[in-house]
Amino acid sequence: MRRAVAALAVTVALAGCGSSTGGSVSVPKIAAARVFTLAGFTPSQTISPGRATTMSFTVKLPSGKPLTTYKTGAGPHTGVHLIIVRNDLAYIIHDHPPITASGLLRQRVTFPAPGPYRVLVDIYPNLPGAQPNFQLFRSVTVTGHYRPQRLPAFHAEQVIDGYHFTMLGHPALHAIQAAFVHIDVNDPQGRPVAFTPWFGALAHAIFFHAGSLDYFHTHVCAAGAPNCSSLLGGARVTGHATAPGKLTLGVLLPVAGTWRLFLQMRVHGRVLTAPFTLQVAA
Repeated sequence: MRRAVAALAVTVALAGCGSSTGGSVSVPKIAAARVFTLAGFTPSQTISPGRATTMSFTVKLPSGKPLTTYKTGAGPHTGVHLIIVRNDLAYIIHDHPPITASGLLRQRVTFPAPGPYRVLVDIYPNLPGAQPNFQLFRSVTVTGHYRPQRLPAFHAEQVIDGYHFTMLGHPALHAIQAAFVHIDVNDPQGRPVAFTPWFGALAHAIFFHAGSLDYFHTHVCAAGAPNCSSLLGGARVTGHATAPGKLTLGVLLPVAGTWRLFLQMRVHGRVLTAPFTLQVAA
């Protein structure tokens, strides 16, 4: 998945070269890159932890007009993914805001704790010749005393609201190399969980790199579900669920270092988030 939005077009005007008695030099003149941007981003006021606030914005086309046509249909690679993570990777928020006819997106968000957060808007446009998706970013600060948390070491098992998430083995991951990570999910009684679709997928695997906050997002979908593969450069990877309680995540991370995986799914009407710390070799 591409990290940032690339320039759509760059116009280069080359000035003539030659001698000059005045000592001046002619240099190439490069016009400003034409890019997508976030327009009218809110909140611009103080954000308090534990209190719902409205986040809204419009994705502006290079022409200056709002983007109003997004990919729709089955599968997770549609619309807009709004993903907010605190800089120390202690908290994550994941929503898919509805899109109005005018292109305005609006979502109520409750930040769990003080500190600096990165707002990532993952966009799936429906435009001829456009790339499949791209990301735009903002930074916001939630008031209060910020106490950054140190990332814990790798632990194969996480217990979230009584549900057990067990990563099978210690994955040997390498940058820009596709790999698979196997995870078992059991309910508080030890029974394999029956996965149900949420935001178009049975499970969402959201990765952030510690420090730089590089991003990768992949999914596990039901058999035959469309638009589920994740891309990085020319490589493609797809996860799958072979049976209740059995997840196989397709992983394709762009750089080496420490990554935080947030594995998310909806079980019996509640959203569960299981975090794992992973080391990725060069």
